[in-house]
Amino acid sequence: MTTSTKSPTALIVLCVVVAAMGIAFGYNEAAVVVYLRAIFHPAGFSFPLAPLGLTAESHRLLLTEVGREAATIVLIFSGCLLAGQNRPQRLAYFMIIFAMWDIFYYVWLKALLGWPASVMDWDVLFLIPVGWAGPVLAPVMVSAVMLVFAGLILYRDCLGKPIKTTVWDWLGFALAALVVIVSFCIADRYMSQADYAVHFSWPLFMAGLAGAVVLFVKCLCRKEPQQACGLNNQ
Repeated sequence: MTTSTKSPTALIVLCVVVAAMGIAFGYNEAAVVVYLRAIFHPAGFSFPLAPLGLTAESHRLLLTEVGREAATIVLIFSGCLLAGQNRPQRLAYFMIIFAMWDIFYYVWLKALLGWPASVMDWDVLFLIPVGWAGPVLAPVMVSAVMLVFAGLILYRDCLGKPIKTTVWDWLGFALAALVVIVSFCIADRYMSQADYAVHFSWPLFMAGLAGAVVLFVKCLCRKEPQQACGLNNQ
């Protein structure tokens, strides 16, 4: 069994630090989007999106944006690896940074642009490995679930009772995440069509998200050690 070597106070301080890191990343992303919308959507950003008609220059800018997104993920991984002393902490800090990044990206956009007008407004969510799109509410829901997961992981780690997981659990989490991602990638294909909103599959998205929640609760309630994996080890 892995036990935390940090006091509850130290863990709270680290949570605040990594949350601040996520909030700062959210501002950086929002600032970049302010510039990109001025370049690609000078008449205003709204769905359905008009075809961009990519030139060599705009294609270069989009590739630069893909690189920026990849660099941000690397920075998030670096932050959680430096902050955490064991796998539960590192995973929890990753989820905190990622979730705060995602949530505050929209908070900052609201402050800078007055957008989104509602959580049902659509957005281009990500570009790796292909485009993701969907209503703002969907990624915010994912982020809220991640914050709950992170809090419970850190709480159990602080008690010296890390959550038990198996290889099958991790395969299940990977499948749930893939289902959620597929729902975003499918929606991206229709974002220039007039009926774009009907192409986001809420049932598919909710199936992936609910699957992850059910798996997490199962792991949370597990009492007997099983084939150690993931959250159980350093």
